[in-house]
Amino acid sequence: MAVEEGTSTVEGRSEETAEAAEAATTLAVRYPVAPGVRLKVRSGPGTQYQLIKVLPLGANVPINCQKPGEWVTGTYGTTNLWDNIANGQYVSDAYVHTGSDGYVAPRCA
Repeated sequence: MAVEEGTSTVEGRSEETAEAAEAATTLAVRYPVAPGVRLKVRSGPGTQYQLIKVLPLGANVPINCQKPGEWVTGTYGTTNLWDNIANGQYVSDAYVHTGSDGYVAPRCA
């Protein structure tokens, strides 16, 4: 990085912004998926939605927001809550250990 003492370049500020964004992402609360479960990620809150990917064993997921959808019975009970883990990606809360039977994040719009 081209820096003179006491000043920084635009390039330097961009790097600092990227580092701050990465730190914020690292600090986001993540919840563990049930042990032994390779959880399916869907495009919406139900099993009828397109399968996007399957999470690996031992995955931890962020919950950006939650919304009601199809009822599912899983490791942590029966629920109709679906967790948004990324843009257009949902998993059933029945397989995510949140420590609660209710909402732990805002409702998705």
